[in-house]
Amino acid sequence: MTHIPSPAEELRLLDAELRQLDARRSQLLARRGWLIAALQVPRPVPAAAPRPEASPPRVQNVLLVLGGVLLTVAAMAFTLVGWGQLGIVGRSAVLAAVTVAALAAPLPLLGRGLRSTAEAVAGLGLALTVLDAYALHRVALDEVDGVGYAAAATAVLAGLWTGYGLLPRTAALRLPLPAALVVAQLPLTLWAFAAGAGPYWHAAAALATAALDTGVALRAPARSVRVVAAVGAYGMGAGGALTAGGLSWTATGPSAAARAAALLLLAALVALAAARRTATVPAPAAGVLLVAAAAAVPRVVLPAVWTVPVYLLCAVALLAVVRMPRVPEPVRRGLVLASAGVQALAVLWAARVVVATLVGPLAWIGRAWEGAPSDARAAVTAGTPWPPYAETVPLVLAVVAAVLALTPRPEARTAAAVPAAATALVFPLVLELPYAAGLLVACAVAALALVSGRVAAAPLALVAAGHAVLLALASRSATLAVLTALTLLFAVAARRRALVAAPAALAHAAGLACAIGAAAGWAPEHTAPLLLVVPAAAVLLAGRVEAPARVPVEVTGAAAALLAVGLSGTDPSMLALVLALCGVLAGAMALRPDRRRLGYVSAALLVLAAWVRLAAWEVTAPELYTLPVTVPALVVGALRRRRDPRTSSWTAYGPGLAATLLPSLVAAWADPHWTRPLLLGLAALSLTLLGGGHQLQAPLLLGGAVLALDALHELSPYIVQVTDALPRWSLPALAGLLLLLLGATYEQRIRDVRRVRDALGRMN
Repeated sequence: MTHIPSPAEELRLLDAELRQLDARRSQLLARRGWLIAALQVPRPVPAAAPRPEASPPRVQNVLLVLGGVLLTVAAMAFTLVGWGQLGIVGRSAVLAAVTVAALAAPLPLLGRGLRSTAEAVAGLGLALTVLDAYALHRVALDEVDGVGYAAAATAVLAGLWTGYGLLPRTAALRLPLPAALVVAQLPLTLWAFAAGAGPYWHAAAALATAALDTGVALRAPARSVRVVAAVGAYGMGAGGALTAGGLSWTATGPSAAARAAALLLLAALVALAAARRTATVPAPAAGVLLVAAAAAVPRVVLPAVWTVPVYLLCAVALLAVVRMPRVPEPVRRGLVLASAGVQALAVLWAARVVVATLVGPLAWIGRAWEGAPSDARAAVTAGTPWPPYAETVPLVLAVVAAVLALTPRPEARTAAAVPAAATALVFPLVLELPYAAGLLVACAVAALALVSGRVAAAPLALVAAGHAVLLALASRSATLAVLTALTLLFAVAARRRALVAAPAALAHAAGLACAIGAAAGWAPEHTAPLLLVVPAAAVLLAGRVEAPARVPVEVTGAAAALLAVGLSGTDPSMLALVLALCGVLAGAMALRPDRRRLGYVSAALLVLAAWVRLAAWEVTAPELYTLPVTVPALVVGALRRRRDPRTSSWTAYGPGLAATLLPSLVAAWADPHWTRPLLLGLAALSLTLLGGGHQLQAPLLLGGAVLALDALHELSPYIVQVTDALPRWSLPALAGLLLLLLGATYEQRIRDVRRVRDALGRMN
């Protein structure tokens, strides 16, 4: 029978098993800790062997190169200057035998796997063939021209080295083929020198050599050969292309231009062949060369004024080649880049006329309303000369604008507006159209730029409008008409484009107000109130336009108000009126929740207007006018602080105190008696004590400043007497002593200033 324990007995058995497991677990953990500690004992690391500074292959190559160089130098010395009584013939025979041995030696070396040694010996053999050629010239061909013989010798050496490098048993050598390609750069150029050929043949020789290098670079399997061929192609091709370009530019007849064009076409074909593999440089260069080749003959046949248009039209025609379906994509991109570069150069050439068009009318600022000029060009050339060869500038700009407009990319179409606007502005000047036509065209450009609705057209509208205003300064009627038209134009456009049009409308309205005052014969101070119409319009407009346009509108209105203040500065009465009106406008602007701080500006302007008015009336007792304002202002400030204790003392008491203290201080400085300064000093002292007692900044600082200035006014006569009584050396001495004292107590003063600043900061 199976024994089934009771629950109590089963629980006892389970507890016993768990105690045994805990004991076993403790033993295993202790063993584990010991094993970890044993494994973490540091073991001595053997010192690393010193790393060699030069690897064996590198040492081997250096030794082989040095040996080959030394043997070559010895062979040259042997051939040129010595070896006993053998003579040149004997030396040539010995040298030929050594050359054959040097060229044959790499074969067994390659068979034994000594490739580097074989390369060094092969290099020595190639160098010896050059000496053999020299010896042959000295022995048998001494009467042959040296340059011609060098041309033939380099051609033969290039062929021999190429054949040597292509032999089945020497094909593993890497030196002969690149060396043959280097020597192959010389034969054609040397033949041109030997034949006394002109620059056309020299350019042809360089381009033919570049064509050979290009073919090798495109087809050679070895990388070293391709690198040497590419360097030669770039060098010889650049030299030949630059020579052909110079010949094309200096050609004076169709025949010379046609020959230069043929050379440029050859260079372009070589570059196009290279562009099929790499289009980084060859493809754009090929495009430029094609343009130069196509324009070479027309440039000579046509008048000089058509030079730039001819090149530009050829560059545009290049874009038609780009659209051909069989043109590879890398070549297509390079040709487009070349066409764009030529067009950019044409625009840069035309920019001088555009700059003269925009800058020339600035001369009318100092000669306004002298009378309408005879034509549009005369209005521009009043202060600057007219550039030469400007007759075709509109054509150049129009062609570039058309190309950009027909480009499928959106940014190009947007940029087309710039040369199009420049074409319109320059066109009346080139044709010497009437003065009124130039004004109409400038205004029309501004209108079209605004109507287009594009963001990039806004600067064009502003530039065209500014150009029209400067042109209009020559005539009174033109100035009024243009400013009126532009003000209305920008005002209408402000409904759709307030960010640019609204400030521009206000600026032109300000100019119109000044022009109306000048045309009516008003003095500047009498024109100022009319000018304040612009800030008033800005106040009304700022609350209706979208948020991004508010700040430009407000800044324009503030600038117009500042101009009005400047115009009225010579007449105190008119200045007081203008300041008061500006204060009213600032108060109206402060009604908006986001411009509450302008209320302080409004109060300051109104107080300043009151002071200027008192000065204009020559009031000797300003307190009679300021105290009736100060007392209610202080009462209102006190009530506000009682309602809101956090209100600053500058807000509550500052305007009221300043309204009386500052005019009284000015009057006290001009008063020769002692009564007013005394009363002002007592009042300022009282304010200072009250401000210090109640810890209020505004009474403390305003009262203290007025008290100090009033005391300085009273002590100034005595200071002058003391200064006159002292010797001349005493002032520098006192100044030096003062500086020493200040330097000695500088740190203490800084601490005191900080303590006062903290105390003032704790005040309300």
